[in-house]
Amino acid sequence: MHVPDGFINAPVSAVTGVVAAGAVAVSLRGARRELDEKTAPLAGLVAAFIFAVQMLNFPVAAGTSGHLLGGALAAILVGPYTGVLCVSVVLLMQGILFADGGLTALGVNITDMAITTTVVAYALFRGLVKVLPRTRRSITVASFVAALLSVPAAALVFTAIYALGGTTDVPITKVLTAMVGVHILIGIGEAVITALTVGAVIAVRPDLVHGARGLTAPLKLRVGGELVDAPTAAPAAARTRSTKKVWGIGIVTALVLAGFVSFYASASPDGLEKVAHDKGIDAKTKQHATSDSPLADYSVKDIGDARLAGGLAGVIGVGVTVAVGSGVFWVVRRRRTEPAPERTPEAV
Repeated sequence: MHVPDGFINAPVSAVTGVVAAGAVAVSLRGARRELDEKTAPLAGLVAAFIFAVQMLNFPVAAGTSGHLLGGALAAILVGPYTGVLCVSVVLLMQGILFADGGLTALGVNITDMAITTTVVAYALFRGLVKVLPRTRRSITVASFVAALLSVPAAALVFTAIYALGGTTDVPITKVLTAMVGVHILIGIGEAVITALTVGAVIAVRPDLVHGARGLTAPLKLRVGGELVDAPTAAPAAARTRSTKKVWGIGIVTALVLAGFVSFYASASPDGLEKVAHDKGIDAKTKQHATSDSPLADYSVKDIGDARLAGGLAGVIGVGVTVAVGSGVFWVVRRRRTEPAPERTPEAV
């Protein structure tokens, strides 16, 4: 789904850039309300995990593969505003360091892969949660459905953008049927990964899942013959240790996926690449501005062993993404916790 340079003309790319910049600005403000002392450190981890899993292309049809987009997963785990920022950080790192997704098409990619998937998935998720029983299984089911439908929604948005600014003369009906058809299949993989990940986190720490807040009824204690709510606030040190443990497990998992498992990912072109090649959309594709990057194509240059070069690139990508993401969310969280300046009589 990463759109390269040359697919979409300059005016439409510029408009999507403005849309993306506006959405990121809104998300920065909205993320202040979503991030707290427990979730803020994990938001950078979510971005790194999405980066790692996006390296694991899985086969969906003859000669075609797909990979996680991540909008649904991020929105459910850390909230929709923070989710937009997580996926945007991933796309920025991929475009700059790994020559994956055009730099002039960054606005297109953020609009399609970060904004569309997050908004559609979270809206569907919240709607399903309201009608389903408030159980952990319902959260997992809602995650599956929301993730499944978010991928063809992104395919529809790409088709609309192509209809407005495509640089090749390909009938829009052909693009629509091909894009939606293959991305429904990719959506199944997205749904499985999202549901498994959300279910795993809920099983051990439901309090860390944004979409599961309010899921568990407060613990009751019998005091003097009456039931009262048990204290919910754990000691700060215990909360810190527990969150650090989850963070540690998550980062190790991301490093293993990107550094080792990614070598066994499908080498077939992903859905957009396959459709673009078959339908001729890629006729005017331009060389990526960072194609000479030492990490281009997810491989460290000048390392002869393909497995080592790819694994090292994945590890570097996870490290950079978690560092940049954590820095962004730390700043956002700090701005939320900073007290408002007192107004002096002179100011009044």
